Amino acid sequence: MASTPKPLKWGPYDNWTGWLQGLVVTLVAAIFMTEAQAFGSSLMSLPTRFAYWLGLMVIGWLWGVFVSSFFFRRIRPPQRLWASVLLSSLVIAIPYSAVVGFATHLAKGSRFNNLADIADLVGSVLVVTAAMNVINVLVARQTGATTSASPQPPRFLDRLPLKLRGAEIWAVEAEDHYLRLHTSKGQDLILLRLSDALDELEGIEGARVHRSWWVARDAITDAVRSDGRATLTLKDGAEVPVSRTHARRLRERNWI
Repeated sequence: MASTPKPLKWGPYDNWTGWLQGLVVTLVAAIFMTEAQAFGSSLMSLPTRFAYWLGLMVIGWLWGVFVSSFFFRRIRPPQRLWASVLLSSLVIAIPYSAVVGFATHLAKGSRFNNLADIADLVGSVLVVTAAMNVINVLVARQTGATTSASPQPPRFLDRLPLKLRGAEIWAVEAEDHYLRLHTSKGQDLILLRLSDALDELEGIEGARVHRSWWVARDAITDAVRSDGRATLTLKDGAEVPVSRTHARRLRERNWI
């Protein structure tokens, strides 16, 4: 229960940090569902209940990783992130309901003999799946975002002011409610949140390196590490701080 054609990637799960993050979210969810005795699991003993929820959450997480990666990489996503979350939740939940039904039958002897029971099962699985998807999206936004190169132009290009049209985007810097654009044709400000910009920058290989900065990979001319901190120098001479939160991910990708 989970987070333009090119080689299939696993989204946030293309490095061990992403897998660890997903595993932690899955374990926390299993503990919460066990303690809450959710969906009629109160009649089970505590060990059985935990094994039930942990098994379902782990299997559902792995299934969700596969489906979501295929969905977002192979199928043109809807224009808005939350529409993508809803649609991927449906794709994950509908077939996965059969797994949940089988596990519930083994654990509690429950049977789903009519349409009302099946609809209730699918609805419950969809709610949990959508919740897990939302949690993973929010965690990914907080811990950083990486964008990938693509043949398709990023939607963010449509937001460039006229004087910057046709420029290469080197970096995006948050300044209050505005974003300062660093490009090959100079700088300018636009009114937009950085979290929203990250969704539209997909298509340019880059990464969030600080709570206030997203940087394009090709814009980096130098990277200096000192006293446990790193600083990136861009083509326009701007020096960008790399926060500790994002430094490990960048080292894994050989950026610094």
